[in-house]
Amino acid sequence: MRYLARIMYDGSKFQGFERLNNNKGVQNELERVLTKLNNKEVLVKASGRTDALVHALDQCIHFDLDKNYHEQELKYKLNKMLNPYISVKKIMKVSDQFHARFSVVLKTYVYQIYLGEKNPFYNNYAYWYPYELNIKKMKEASKLFLGYHDYRNFVSGSDTKSFGKIDSIKIKKKKDFLYIELKGKSFYRYMVRNIVGSLILIGKGKIETSDIFKALNNIDYKIPSFVAPANGLYLKKIRY
Repeated sequence: MRYLARIMYDGSKFQGFERLNNNKGVQNELERVLTKLNNKEVLVKASGRTDALVHALDQCIHFDLDKNYHEQELKYKLNKMLNPYISVKKIMKVSDQFHARFSVVLKTYVYQIYLGEKNPFYNNYAYWYPYELNIKKMKEASKLFLGYHDYRNFVSGSDTKSFGKIDSIKIKKKKDFLYIELKGKSFYRYMVRNIVGSLILIGKGKIETSDIFKALNNIDYKIPSFVAPANGLYLKKIRY
């Protein structure tokens, strides 16, 4: 029996989603508990990996169990047995053809910037930037990322894939917080954090909107880069 689970977790308490040899990945904990409930090894597949310190408000996973649990019973057992920094929001039975990653239609990420006075309680959950940002220019520059592009200049690491589509980017200030929300089907390694970092550089006046345009249309055009810290990033929503 295949199940889809929507979960949330505090990324500051793990070294990323992916299974690790030191057992400090979110996947390790999920598989540990599910294997115990199933009395047989269970492997978890996710909508995508999140890096160390990145949070999830709506990560989605699928897994197969030999036992036929009622959804509410399984949710209760998982929440009781899992690490307290992981929570199961919803469980439903799905067909064997469903795949948490390949069935995704849309992903939503949100990046949180704290603009106020230093607050230790926000340290793990927002990027603290107590300086002025030109939000109007950031909004103007964000429009350049929309649509189909080769995002190679905004992808980090060894990921060779870089072509995709961003459906929307919204920037909203609420009191001392600035939220940058991005929607699209696929995001590559550090892509969201690179884009957010570039928008921050725009807001600081370190680069111009024209630099973003050139970097998107010429893979050989290099601009100053800034990978926004992981603690401000949240996987907000997965849509199938």
